[in-house]
Amino acid sequence: MSEPSLPELEAERDRLYAQLSTIGDFRRGSVSENWRKCGKPNCACAAPEHSGHGPRFLWTRSEGRRKRVGRQLAAAEVAKVRRELARHAEFTALSERVIEVNEQICEARPFPAADAPPVPGGEKGGSSARSRKRSPPR
Repeated sequence: MSEPSLPELEAERDRLYAQLSTIGDFRRGSVSENWRKCGKPNCACAAPEHSGHGPRFLWTRSEGRRKRVGRQLAAAEVAKVRRELARHAEFTALSERVIEVNEQICEARPFPAADAPPVPGGEKGGSSARSRKRSPPR
């Protein structure tokens, strides 16, 4: 199979941009379901076979380096947040595909003479050997 032509790649990129515009609301992160024991000795959750109180749902996400932030979700909003997380995965996959196609476009597009790579043996800069002064031997 041959490489796609430049017009084909540009059409693919336009199609991907159109798909990106239809994704809608999304958010990054994850939802965890937690069961907790309250610590009261007379509570039913204190029994070894009891799983604890819950479920409690927590949405968490990374914010910068080494920082995680989260928020407890109401039971009614769990399905909505999970749909938004799924759309974020779709957004990420489409964005990666846009990057791949753009790289192919960059490789396929000819460059004008002004952008031509430098000619080998051209001026490289730096100091010349004549400009270095040596101190006399002692």
